[in-house]
Amino acid sequence: MDNLPSTTPLWIVLTSSLAALLIALLGRWPNLREACIFVAAIIKLGLLLTLAPAVLDGKLYEFEVIKLLPGAGLAFRVDALGLLFALVSVSLWIPTTIFSMGFLRPLKRHAQTRFYFFFAIAISSAVGVAFSANLLTLFIFYEILSLSTYPLVTHHQDDDAIKGGRKYLTYLLGTSVALALPAMIIVYQQTGSLDFANGGVFAYGTSTTLLVVLLVMFLFGFAKAGLMPFHAWLPGAMVAPAPVSALLHAVAVVKVGVFSILRVLTGIFGVDRLTNTPSLSTIVCVLAAITLIVASFIALTQDNLKSRLAYSTIGQLSYIILGVGLATKAGIAGAALHIPMHAFGKITLFLCAGAIYQACGAKYISEIHGLGRKFPLTMTAFFIGSLCVIGLPPTGGFISKWYLLNGSLEARLLWPFCIFLTSSLLNAAYFLPVVYKAFFAKPSDPARLEKAKEPPAMTVVPLFITSAGCLLLFFFSGKLFQFANTFAEMYTGP
Repeated sequence: MDNLPSTTPLWIVLTSSLAALLIALLGRWPNLREACIFVAAIIKLGLLLTLAPAVLDGKLYEFEVIKLLPGAGLAFRVDALGLLFALVSVSLWIPTTIFSMGFLRPLKRHAQTRFYFFFAIAISSAVGVAFSANLLTLFIFYEILSLSTYPLVTHHQDDDAIKGGRKYLTYLLGTSVALALPAMIIVYQQTGSLDFANGGVFAYGTSTTLLVVLLVMFLFGFAKAGLMPFHAWLPGAMVAPAPVSALLHAVAVVKVGVFSILRVLTGIFGVDRLTNTPSLSTIVCVLAAITLIVASFIALTQDNLKSRLAYSTIGQLSYIILGVGLATKAGIAGAALHIPMHAFGKITLFLCAGAIYQACGAKYISEIHGLGRKFPLTMTAFFIGSLCVIGLPPTGGFISKWYLLNGSLEARLLWPFCIFLTSSLLNAAYFLPVVYKAFFAKPSDPARLEKAKEPPAMTVVPLFITSAGCLLLFFFSGKLFQFANTFAEMYTGP
């Protein structure tokens, strides 16, 4: 495998940080401020696409910024998984910004410049995690992301926002400092390296007990992944404005959590060790399966629409962890594919929830009965996003879940296969009734129905972009599968 020295990964990470500085300077001129965001996103996306041909050919782009410890420094390495995650994050930054303009400007929301500033820093942090060459770099950007998204979660600055933000930081910083950081120090002390390696970093003969302890510390230490019982921060963070919930809690924050676990499982422990030490694989799969099923049942009970979406997200994240825990080529490829598939589906649903609230002030599912007739475009987008998360054709979610199911069979394990199918049925049970009631149920609030109307174009257009993405990912999934398969082959072989 060829390693290509290049400063491009550094510039890609810095692009949105530099944009954040311009956003702060241009705060008095909203049009220029938001134009800066689009220019930065396009530049960032263009630079990412220039790396794709070589990465899909199995090459790695590398760059070390500074040596921080013997054998470990602030360093970037771009492989297929990192590039895939970065492409998804940056691509969805664009429609979310359009939605933010339609959501924040008409209502004259406060602190819009601060909102866009920290949004840009968050994107930069997410891409920094995606390109991390070692555990130390990943940890640094993971923490920057936690701190930069706190002002977004608490944007409304009311009691609920402060309470949700406090829980957000307590869970995310508390677990990372108390669990992930000590685990990282122990790994460094045991191996002298924090670099992600194809076969992992531990020598054969390393105590299984130590490996189990470290595994559990990493799984719960990266609490952005939402594994139970360290999941309560995510529903609490739903007090954030809809655009924040959409991008950060459907893409950047939560996906950084599962991405970090994916990196640790493949690059620190190694797929061979997961395969040859059944207790490790079993712990990963059981914790993910419990979270997946329990979160789905809790979602069924939620009347608050964003809360239902939040618990759905907790369950969907565990699809990725369970897929990697299977330690098979199809399972790992399916886990990697589920990152973009779920991202497009879930961001569509969160944007729809924001659009519904803007259109009629409804936060609860029981309040939107019959309202689909007043904003059919929004509810059609919600339906498409639901199909994607459920995993039904013709949406991209079907492709990733197909590979996850195949990964279960490849591992010769029937119970994960049944877990995936059961969860998909539960997904249908808590999403499809929302769509049905919106279009066909008797209105629960005739006065609200009378006043309701389709949200403004700046709010609806992003819904069409992301819901169209859900459909296009089904018909043009081949290129994304190349990224996922290239990554899987790196750790499992052809």
